[in-house]
Parts: sequence; structure tokens; C-alpha cells
Amino acid sequence: MSITSLEGKRFAEMVIQGANNLAANAKMVDALNVFPVPDGDTGTNMNLSMTSGAKEVQNNVQEHIGKVAGALSKGLLMGARGNSGVILSQLFRGFGKSIENKAALNSEEFAEALQTGVETAYKAVMKPVEGTILTVAKDAAKKAVSTAPTESDIVSLMEEVVKEARASLNRTPDLLPVLKEVGVVDSGGQGLLLVYEGFLAELKGEQVSDYASLPSMDELVSAEHHKNVQGFMNTEDIEFGYCTEFMVRFEEGKETFSEEDFRNDLSAYGDSLLVISDEELAKVHIHSEQPGDVLSYGQKYGSLINMKIENMRQQHSTIMNETSHQLDSKADKSAESTKRKEYGIVTVSMGEGIAELFRSIGATYVIEGGQTMNPSTEDIVKAVEEVNAEKVIILPNNKNIIMAANQAAEVISGDVVVVPTKTVPQGMAALLAFNPSVGTSDNQKSMTDASSFVKTGQVTFAVRDTNIDGLSIEKDDFMGISEGKIVVTGKERLETAKKLLTEMLDSDSEILTIIYGEDAAQEDVASLSEFVEAEFEEVEVEVHDGKQPLYSFIFSIE
Repeated sequence: MSITSLEGKRFAEMVIQGANNLAANAKMVDALNVFPVPDGDTGTNMNLSMTSGAKEVQNNVQEHIGKVAGALSKGLLMGARGNSGVILSQLFRGFGKSIENKAALNSEEFAEALQTGVETAYKAVMKPVEGTILTVAKDAAKKAVSTAPTESDIVSLMEEVVKEARASLNRTPDLLPVLKEVGVVDSGGQGLLLVYEGFLAELKGEQVSDYASLPSMDELVSAEHHKNVQGFMNTEDIEFGYCTEFMVRFEEGKETFSEEDFRNDLSAYGDSLLVISDEELAKVHIHSEQPGDVLSYGQKYGSLINMKIENMRQQHSTIMNETSHQLDSKADKSAESTKRKEYGIVTVSMGEGIAELFRSIGATYVIEGGQTMNPSTEDIVKAVEEVNAEKVIILPNNKNIIMAANQAAEVISGDVVVVPTKTVPQGMAALLAFNPSVGTSDNQKSMTDASSFVKTGQVTFAVRDTNIDGLSIEKDDFMGISEGKIVVTGKERLETAKKLLTEMLDSDSEILTIIYGEDAAQEDVASLSEFVEAEFEEVEVEVHDGKQPLYSFIFSIE
């Protein structure tokens, strides 16, 4: 079957099958992560991100391909998790932007859209690394651009795209030595190939998986990541009682739309405001006491669609009555006051103890996440909204969350900055350097500087046999990781921890903070403290129960 014109409904089906194929193989993609640590989540992140995009597409199926692509871009933007998910969202953000005014695509336009997506994604990454999802996307788009002038059939063009993406994926170990050393291809590139294979299957009328429908977000996200914060406020404390969501479809003859003016005007009606717009639509989320006034204001710019108004006071009362015995003591919603604070600090934590530690040194809101479940852009946006502050600082505490945090800061109107902390110890050091008497830019600089003076160590276990950095590692071995690099291994947890500290502690070390996880025995913690006190007499030792999963010990050395 030959297809020379690609319209919106068929593209929507391509997106859905691409998401299905990725969902069916997410665990396989997770297993490709280079480090054999139990936090390989590239597949999970890309799956959650693509699912969010596909859900948005399902709600906006129409003939106009530009509008369908715009829906995909919005869904991916808000659902993006981890670096891989953010890059995926940027690929289709550029794709969608380049065709926003097109009702259908020919082969050359499709190829050009892929190329624009690549350019957008490269711009979004501070230091692009070849041998990753970026390379696979770039090579596939380049092949599409070179093929399209002599190939009008989009099915044949997509076959070439998939073929080149697969070849590029197989070349990633030649570009990243660590991939060759471990014997795997790039996990993000594999995820993108799965999406493209789903696209091709739909164009050919085939199926690449047995998935009949998209998994729900509840099925994909562990229940432990859905935190109930309702018990930390009273129903009467809700100042703006109606969660109001709607979209405005712009119309000729109505007022000229300016996103900045629109956002500023709506801010007078309530809080938790989020506005995302393109040339055709504006999407609004706001908590307001007068939802009718909000909708009336929106009508000045066009017709209203997808309206939803929920009475949050009624919802709160119902939740309190039905689930009071399940209220989460870790929730970050405080009932102090609905008055807008001057400063709020949003941080990411894995483990109840670490979350409490962050709160004790000044964090306003702690997002449950980190190694095994990176929070999405939307999760971070909601957290920033919850803190209800004039100025907000975000501490990702994980290198795979930094891009999503930056993306959230761009989406939100207001004074929001990201301090790019990559570990929990860096996050704690940054938080301790926070100065409420200076502005966000000064705090961003001083907190970033403070985080750079901390060394981070971690003890975890291997999930498979591998050879990396000159070390032969067997499944279930314990590994000592210093500043992101595996430096020691062992069969025993305690001995591995001691070897790691011996590698990391030196004459300049003054304070060692030991954060022990949920699988660390108390006798091991005591033995480790005694070891440091005996071998490194000048080092002061602090111990905290982090209750973190997967990592028996996290070390912070100053």
C-alpha cells in the first residue's frame, strides 16, 4: 500500500501504536542502561512520557495533522520524565512546530519535520553527546531528508527511517566507549527505534505488539508515588475552591491573543495558574473562586472547549471521609496559610528519611522520586504551584531530572530557577547555602557553588553481570560508586562500603554524613561508623536513617 499524503487521523494511529510498542518493551529498554545498578529507568521514563503524549493525541484526533502533532507535543511536554523523556518531547515539539499549519504532509514535508525535531532537541541539550538517542534521531532524519526527494511513498520513506535508526543504534557503541565496554546499545536510542517501528507498523497495516490499548497512568506509576496531601489542610482553608480547566480555540474577530497578557490577567482570578498556547489554542488550568468569570474572560479570545470545573472543597471533604486512615504523613502540603510566601524550595527525594532530612533543613515541598521513578515536568510544575511562593528554587538531586526541572521552570510564569544538583548530598549542601534575603539568581549561583564542594558516594548492588571501567562485576555483587563512577566491588555490603570510604576520604575530608537505606542492618551502620572513627580520626561522622530503597549507603563528604 502506497501513502503519498499523511493526514491527522492516520498520524494519530501511528503515535498510539508507537506508544504501545514502547510500552510493550519498556523493561527491555530499562535493561540496556549502562550501569548495572537497579535504577535503570530509561524505558520507564520514555514509556510514561510517550503515553502522556499519546493520551493527548487520543483526545484530539482530527484530520489536520498539524493539530494532532501539536497535541502530541503538549502531552509529551507535560509528561516528560528524565533526560530521555525530555529529549523525546523536544524531538516531537520541533516536529509539531514545523507542521502546525499543515493539514497533511507529503514525504518531503514529513522528512523536514523529523529534521526540525532533531534541531530542536539538540538545542535543548546543553552538551549533546553522540552515541545517544540524539544520534539515532539525527541519522534517521538525515536519511529521511536524503530519501524524500525521490520517494513520494511515506511508507517506503518510513521503512528507510527505521532501517537507518536501527543501523545508527547498532553504531552507538562505536561512539560511546562505555557502551562497547558493557556490550549494549544506547537505551534512549532503542526507545526511539521502538516508537518509529510502531509508526511503520501502522502505516503498513500491521501490529508490532499485542497491546490492545494504552496502559493507564495508574498502571504505570507505582501507588507509592501518588501521595495524598489532603489530610494536611482543612476544607475551609481552601481559598480558591474550583479547579478550572479549559481550552480556548482562537477565532477571528476576537481579541488578539498575547500569552503574557492573558496569563497576567488571569492571575487576578486565583492561583495555580498554568497557560500553554500555540497559534490555534490556549490551554488553561487555574484554581479560582469565580470559574464563571474565568470562562467569560477566556471567551474574549475565542470559543471554549474541553471545559472541566471541579469543586475542590467537596472533593477534599469526600477524600477525608473515605480515606482518612490512609493519609500520608509524608505529604508536603502544609496547612499554615494560603497567603503567598516569598520563597519556596522544591526538592526531589527517594526515601522517607531523606525527605524528612530535606524538610528539616528548609525544603518547602519534597517530590517523591529519584532513582527508580523520575518525576515528570508536570509533577514538578504541580509542586511549584503547591508551594504558593513568589520565588521558587528547584533542586532535582539527580542528573536525569535536571532537564525536566528546567522544562518546568520554562513552562511556569514567575521567578523560578533550577539549581542543577545531581545527587542527594549536593542537594543538601545547596539547600544549606540558601539565603532568603537575596534574589533567585544570586541564590542559584551560591547554591550551585556550594553543591560543587561535596563528594558523593553510593553503595548498591549489581542487577546483572558486566565489565565496566576495568572491573568485572557479577550479578548481586555490591558496588561502591564515587562521583558517578564504579570504583570498588565486593561480595559483602559492609566491606564494599569500607573500601569505598577508603577510596574517597583524604586529608582534606572533614565531615562524613552516612545516610543508610532500608536494607542496611543497624550493626553494619555502627561498624561503619567505628571504622571511620578508627581509621580517619580527623573526620567527624554524622548518621541519618534515609530509608531509601536500592542504595544501602549514601555518603556525603565535605
